[in-house]
Amino acid sequence: MNWIVSEDRRGVAWGQAAVALLVTFVTAVILLKVPGATRVFAAINDAVDAIAAASRAGTSFVFGYLGGGQLPYELKVPGAEFVLALQALPIVLVMSVLTTLLFHWRILPPLVHGFSWLLERTLKVGGAVGLSTAANIFLGMVEAPLFIRPYLASLTRSELFIVMTGGMAGIAGTVLVIYATLLGPLIPDAAAHFVIASVMGAPAAILVSLIMVPERIDQRTGGERVEVAKVASSTMDAIVRGTAAGLELLLNICAMLIVLVALVHLANAIIGLLPAVAGAPITLQRLLGYVMAPVCWLIGVPWKEAATAGALMGIKTILNELIAYVELSKLPSDALDPRSRLIMLYAMCGFANFGSLGIMIAGLATMAPERRDDVLSLGVKSIVSGTIATCLMGAIVGVLT
Repeated sequence: MNWIVSEDRRGVAWGQAAVALLVTFVTAVILLKVPGATRVFAAINDAVDAIAAASRAGTSFVFGYLGGGQLPYELKVPGAEFVLALQALPIVLVMSVLTTLLFHWRILPPLVHGFSWLLERTLKVGGAVGLSTAANIFLGMVEAPLFIRPYLASLTRSELFIVMTGGMAGIAGTVLVIYATLLGPLIPDAAAHFVIASVMGAPAAILVSLIMVPERIDQRTGGERVEVAKVASSTMDAIVRGTAAGLELLLNICAMLIVLVALVHLANAIIGLLPAVAGAPITLQRLLGYVMAPVCWLIGVPWKEAATAGALMGIKTILNELIAYVELSKLPSDALDPRSRLIMLYAMCGFANFGSLGIMIAGLATMAPERRDDVLSLGVKSIVSGTIATCLMGAIVGVLT
């Protein structure tokens, strides 16, 4: 599939692509199968639980029982006390501040440079591309390219596509904890799996990009060490900046959820006017399930569960991954077996959707106006490449579990 949609099938550097596939697979094996990984998983999950508890302390102080505090009445409907906007989503604020602080304190930059160095040495990409792709492990599709803003104008078309695919094939650390909180009751060590997916997303994005848009120019932009710019002038400045950025993201998430869920409801109301098929009404989720079912079957989901998984994959692509994860968390326990749920966690772990594409185009076009035409021409391709990359991760995890 990846080779079929390539811009230059004869120009694919198969040796480099093979190394990228090997690196992606070895990364999965090391993180999932090496003894001692369970201890790392436990530490990650403990950290996520601590962040979630800290967020609840803040939301319950501000919003009382609506934010997760003690209920002033007897609960009659299990789950009715949970308010998504006031209990789960504010974790974005805390994560935004923590991420900004860790960069200001120079804790995350060495990790980013370490991953960048590994990508440069193993996959032979330029320093600018390596840094942006490595930063995507921790940051979002617009924040990561900011680190290489001076280099964006001089990137080759293939390098620019790697940067875009890296953003589509992963999620930001600010939302990782939300997703882990949603799926924690369903998937053991969900937080650790999201971290693994973020790490695997880097080589997987490079692999898919090199096949879809092969390099035609012998150039490795930013071969020298590219430094991470300062994000704040002081610790208090980092807290203020992180809070402001997190608030903007939180409001955007809330607004998008309201609008997108409403649009799905309207679409189902219109489609529901059609005659029922096989004794059940036609819905958007059902149609998407039929379209994406073969894809989910190919990555390892049993055929009897493929339509359910396909609906989730369709929602993730058309709307966004948050709504898809919310739908996954609400599925009956027998809708997907544990292995299928784990595969779908990885397969949906990316920003590859049309809403994110608009954000990416706006961000990159602002940072590098002279590359606007290239960004636009590669936009839809980046959704395809990001989806293929996350599906590849899901398939690898399916083989290993």
